[in-house]
Amino acid sequence: MLQRSWLFVPGDSHNKLAKIAGCGADCVIIDLEDSVSLENKSAARSNTKDFLKDWQVGFNLPQLFVRVNALATSLTSEDLSFSISKATTGIMLPKAEGGANVAELAALMRVAEARAGLDDNSTKIIAIATETARGVLNVGTYLGASSRLVALAWGAEDLSADIGAQSARNAAGDFTPLFSHARTMVILGAANANIAAIDGIWADFRNFDGLQKECQEALRDGFSGKMAIHPNQIPIINEAFRSTQAQLAEAQNIVDAFAEAGNPGVLNFNGRMLDRPHLRLAMRILAQT
Repeated sequence: MLQRSWLFVPGDSHNKLAKIAGCGADCVIIDLEDSVSLENKSAARSNTKDFLKDWQVGFNLPQLFVRVNALATSLTSEDLSFSISKATTGIMLPKAEGGANVAELAALMRVAEARAGLDDNSTKIIAIATETARGVLNVGTYLGASSRLVALAWGAEDLSADIGAQSARNAAGDFTPLFSHARTMVILGAANANIAAIDGIWADFRNFDGLQKECQEALRDGFSGKMAIHPNQIPIINEAFRSTQAQLAEAQNIVDAFAEAGNPGVLNFNGRMLDRPHLRLAMRILAQT
């Protein structure tokens, strides 16, 4: 299944949880963290527990992830006690500060899986890697942290608060160099760990032109999907990260050409000299269908 669009839904909202099945997102992140106030944590947990218990996994339905509270809050274990379920594809770890945090979460998840009667290692992890300065500096440490880790995501909002930046974007709406650096580090860190990179949210949810532009830039730079805060953003994200038939056909032709030539280091493909990086890119395009 493609994992292009990732929609955040606050766990304390019955109405929004009820609309998940028809939202069109590839993945839904039920949020127990930033979108839920401290006084509503209990309600969010209760709502999420009931929702996961009733969810029927099926074709064309979103995969479900739960964003638990950060490890430093002492709330993570309690979140996992009900978030790990047959309905849950994975857990999103906020404010991750390196591979050691992922390994710590994985150990907690192993216990929760055993208590839920699930197979070990059946639940995946996505880490948001740039919400603190330390997290940005440690983006290169995720390789080998856990076989559960399938993606790194990035975000500017919490990082702004952590470092005291007045804004993550300039007057033209583009990320400032500091935040562009954090974004770039996630792409490189994910590639280093052989996992996917997920782009951050577009906060101006009524500005569809801006969202489309940022999606195109994210795809260009190596992200495989983008997070969303509103269902109306989902069609734009899905379309932006969907390979065209022409792209798929060329990628398949490249893979076939290398195979027919005995998988050489370089070959002539329709007048172009292609080498192994071109083959890897073609295989990546096909894997995302």
